[in-house]
Amino acid sequence: MNKKIANRRLLIIEDDPGLQSQLKWCFDDEEILLCDNEKDALTHLRRSEPQVVTLDLGLPPDPGGSSVGFKILNQISSISPKTKIIIITGREEKENAVKAIGLGAYDFYQKPIDADILKFVVNRAFRLYELEEKNRELEKSSIQSPIAGLITSSSEMLTLCRTVERVANTDATTLILGDTGTGKELIARALHGFSERKEQSFSPINRAAIPENLLESELFGYEKGAFTGANANKKGKIEHANGGTLFLDEIGDMPLSLQAKMLRFLQERTIQPLGSNKDIPVDVRIVCATHRNLEEMISEGSFREDLFYRLSEIVLNLPALKERDGDALILSRAFLNRFAQEQGRSLTGFTDEAIQTIESYNWPGNIRELENKIKRASIMAEGNKITAHDLGLPPNKDNEASLAINLKNVREEAEKKAIARALMQTEHNMAKAAKLLGVTRPTLYTLVNKYHIKAKDG
Repeated sequence: MNKKIANRRLLIIEDDPGLQSQLKWCFDDEEILLCDNEKDALTHLRRSEPQVVTLDLGLPPDPGGSSVGFKILNQISSISPKTKIIIITGREEKENAVKAIGLGAYDFYQKPIDADILKFVVNRAFRLYELEEKNRELEKSSIQSPIAGLITSSSEMLTLCRTVERVANTDATTLILGDTGTGKELIARALHGFSERKEQSFSPINRAAIPENLLESELFGYEKGAFTGANANKKGKIEHANGGTLFLDEIGDMPLSLQAKMLRFLQERTIQPLGSNKDIPVDVRIVCATHRNLEEMISEGSFREDLFYRLSEIVLNLPALKERDGDALILSRAFLNRFAQEQGRSLTGFTDEAIQTIESYNWPGNIRELENKIKRASIMAEGNKITAHDLGLPPNKDNEASLAINLKNVREEAEKKAIARALMQTEHNMAKAAKLLGVTRPTLYTLVNKYHIKAKDG
């Protein structure tokens, strides 16, 4: 017998002694737990915490039905939602198998048993479980990281992260461009957090949130008697940020009357509070952000060209969520996990229709809009999976981003992309991925082997 794979525990719930032996023989690499009833199954679940369970729905005292199997499925999903459950079913019970997946099962397999294919399905389940565990550990270990809140798999964003790490330790004035809700302040905080200034203050100021007549005094401070109501000296935001980083959000909304004074500060690194003729030196890193097109504003005469060049020593372009391939779904799952935990709910994921809605919607409000919609859905959901109706999104007829990819109509290179995308969208559920791609499961297994497609942890 081969050496057991460390910490891999498989619980087989089956009342047929012959099938028990066959299944046990199939999986001689794992630690096997065997039982044929509800009580023993739950005892094994609590005591040994198996990562994967194979479950026959037809168990005593209802061997001809499925009531006991569904009861065990619901209990496992409630007690250990991370456990991957594979339903073993007869050829005439496909409807029950599909229903089981809707209730949280990972996959199903129809008898008679083919050892190679079943081992493949179970191995995928173990690998997915291990990947999710690694992701959870990574998330816990990176809580103090300045870029911990950034969740992405898109190449554009990963490239941006590397750029942030490279430029963070310089004092170059940095301009972050991106639509509202794309996470510009998160990137600004990462620039500060990766820099040698990280122990000093990070001072954000949103130009759009401050009335124009107060902006100058907020930024540069004022002397006592500078204007009516100035009863004492007050430091401005720039001076308060001395030694640290000043983040000026929505810099495109800065009035022309103040742009000249900001330009002088950037050139000389000194400020003059209102009512004072004294220059105060300030050592501060400047990071700015805007959703507006500054070059168009320059041509219109509403933004100074010389200020633009001072602000844009380094320019970081933050892509919209619709341009970050696959990120909407990854972020949706992260938000759902967080809200489910906060609300004490057992929400296990999204229906296929909800996934299609998330993937096809344009997300004009970007990550902020996505977060709000997932929060709403986590509150409104009646079942343990989020439906398209729960999301409350309007129909999006203009966007034809489709999940219904048919492998017969694509070339070999596109097949690899289609399979990887389908596996990600279905959380590596082979049955659902095969249905999504328009092929049978055996065909999908063949293609996965052909293209050497593996789980993310390799």
